[in-house]
Amino acid sequence: MINKILKETEDKMKKSVEFVRQEFAKIRTGKATTALLDGVKAEYYGSLLPLNQIASISVSDVHTLVVQPWDKSALQTIEKAILQSDLGLNPVNDGNILRIPIPPLTEERRKELVKLCKRFAEDGRIAIRNIRRDSIEHLRKMEKEEHFSEDDRKRAEGEVQKLTDKYIKLIDEILEHKEKEIMEI
Repeated sequence: MINKILKETEDKMKKSVEFVRQEFAKIRTGKATTALLDGVKAEYYGSLLPLNQIASISVSDVHTLVVQPWDKSALQTIEKAILQSDLGLNPVNDGNILRIPIPPLTEERRKELVKLCKRFAEDGRIAIRNIRRDSIEHLRKMEKEEHFSEDDRKRAEGEVQKLTDKYIKLIDEILEHKEKEIMEI
């Protein structure tokens, strides 16, 4: 019973860390990465589809993404979707593929992005602490229902705290890495 609670707690914490990682991937650092277009969807035969389902997305150099649709008729819709996204990217259409230059970031914009990253990281930490709180409440409830002893509950609470520390540290490490990436010139 305790192991099940600990496993669920760890799974939820992993999902929180993964969510923070995904949010960081969407933040433009001045370097081309296919993850920049992960949130962009284009209309294709009446359905909104992620770009990676209707086109090949690759990095041609450090400052350029290339989007090559599998169906040339989708080129205009993909271009429109990228322009309408809030990424601030301007694709260049050559009739077969889209080249997307990634503009360099200003110092001011870099600082704004670092603040945004810190906010995402803090949201992740809060989510992990909430998971810890819920798990401890669950353990206390189970103890009152006499499913296990007070010693077992305290031991399990210690394990929950270790998981909390581990995943908060992981978020801090991911944040530190992303900050360095953003501030590099």
